[in-house]
Amino acid sequence: MSLLFSAVEANQIAALRNKKMKTLLIFFVASLLLSCNSRDSSSGNKKQLPDKFIVILGIVQDAGYPQIGCEKDCCKAFWQGKEEKKHITCLALVDRLTNQYWMFEATPDITSQLHELQSYLPKQDYSPDGIFLTHAHIGHYSGLMQLGREAMGANAVPVWAMPRLDSFLRNNGPWSQLVSLHNIDLKKLKADSSVRLNTTLNITPILVPHRDEFSETVGYKIESDKKKILFIPDINKWEKWDHNIITEISKCDIALLDGTFYKNGELPGRDMSEIPHPFVEESMQKFSALPASEKAKIVFIHFNHTNPLLKKISGEKDKVISAGFGVAEEGMIIDL
Repeated sequence: MSLLFSAVEANQIAALRNKKMKTLLIFFVASLLLSCNSRDSSSGNKKQLPDKFIVILGIVQDAGYPQIGCEKDCCKAFWQGKEEKKHITCLALVDRLTNQYWMFEATPDITSQLHELQSYLPKQDYSPDGIFLTHAHIGHYSGLMQLGREAMGANAVPVWAMPRLDSFLRNNGPWSQLVSLHNIDLKKLKADSSVRLNTTLNITPILVPHRDEFSETVGYKIESDKKKILFIPDINKWEKWDHNIITEISKCDIALLDGTFYKNGELPGRDMSEIPHPFVEESMQKFSALPASEKAKIVFIHFNHTNPLLKKISGEKDKVISAGFGVAEEGMIIDL
């Protein structure tokens, strides 16, 4: 679902409510980097879109929101009409000048995400110029099944994957059928080696530590001739990475970072060390000494259904925004 006002504007509203002038300054800086355009109610098209941009089509962890079998207050809020459905984390990179687009992740919500994406494109096109996968957890690749013979019957959609994931897809059904029937055209990635999409766009996979049962895990650097975007939806802990995350943030314009869980203990009765992620509280502490301009680059994404940052309004969301960071919203546009 597209926002009726920008994510940045929403953050500014929260800042005004709290009467924190420092936050207003931070989000003035952020507004120079992020924008989101409203839907034209008469035509369904987006107005004043940049020539090249990223649109966020989903913000949730692999199981979506509401999550299957959840009877907790977090998901009851949806069934009671207090919260809207949220889609699984997915980005689309759009170049309106060349009539091309690429998706980052093939989620279980790919049907609605591809439909929503049409209103951002110069013309209707359900066949991506490529799909870049991060790893083999269900929310990140299982949407590929919708490209198969039983569904869309796609024709050779390029799917970029790291070597272990490439092998997993080729040698395990039902994914292997997508390959044999040429619904997808697998293309092997190499860590830290760039893929040139066209004259102005480059994609570079970067290995990150994660639970790699079936494949390695990567984040992506998405670069235009003007901007650099860092996308890391899944990582164990920043300290486990052989890169310095603060240095990586300094090299980019926007950093979409793993915000799966807000804090430790969010899943009562479960050992959260079995599902390691950098808690948002940990990340905010780690980044607390950064100048306002650097904090404004950081946008948290990939929220578990228990994460209060998913809510329309929450004290935790206000806290993140007041600290100078961003919270991803569906429909957010990143101008490249």
